[in-house]
Amino acid sequence: MYKNNQRLLILDADGTTIDAFKAIEEAFDRHGLTLGDEASFQKRHNLFKYLGGLKEFPSVLKKNIRKKNRMEIIDTLTGVYRTEARLYPGIAELIRALVAAPDVVVGLVTRNITNEPLETLRQLFVRHDLDIDALDFLVHIPLKEKKTAQFRALRERFDINPARGYICGDEHKDFHAAINTGLHPFMVSYGFEDHDRLTTKFGVPAEVISRTSEALCARVRHALDLPVSG
Repeated sequence: MYKNNQRLLILDADGTTIDAFKAIEEAFDRHGLTLGDEASFQKRHNLFKYLGGLKEFPSVLKKNIRKKNRMEIIDTLTGVYRTEARLYPGIAELIRALVAAPDVVVGLVTRNITNEPLETLRQLFVRHDLDIDALDFLVHIPLKEKKTAQFRALRERFDINPARGYICGDEHKDFHAAINTGLHPFMVSYGFEDHDRLTTKFGVPAEVISRTSEALCARVRHALDLPVSG
């Protein structure tokens, strides 16, 4: 049925791979705005959508941010991502191991709303001694599009058996997109949605959720038979 025995791992960018909260917090601070604590931020996971020009945002800040301000914040956020933003602990080493594994197809999907987001991610990765061109794919998904179609397209593009496919994500929509395309979800609760929101509100099984990036890396390495990190 399938022409190869390769495995597929789709990494989500912001909130799973990249510490988006600290980057956004820094950008807001430079405009005299307070983002709030991380726990509150996780309950306002549509922040990127607002900055991208769509709908939700905390009312206490929304009245102070108009279209012009939003573009200025995005400009600042772009600079922060390119020069300061960090990958979560252990993620860079995991990506190197995944790229080096001959039977693993690995890449990144992102909804990043910075200016020229793929160039932004390239610069961020370079600072972590990672070549983004070494990935098998890098896909920018517009905010209005669902990830399900992209997950399915990637699986079909590389002719991957769904039973050998995985995604790493931090939002309940990542979980459902994985399930709906036959892929196994590696979920995390340190990103845009916390553990309680994922499990209680959206019914994501606790068994598939990692609370830290180190736990995620260990789980992925074990599942894909990658060398244990030093």
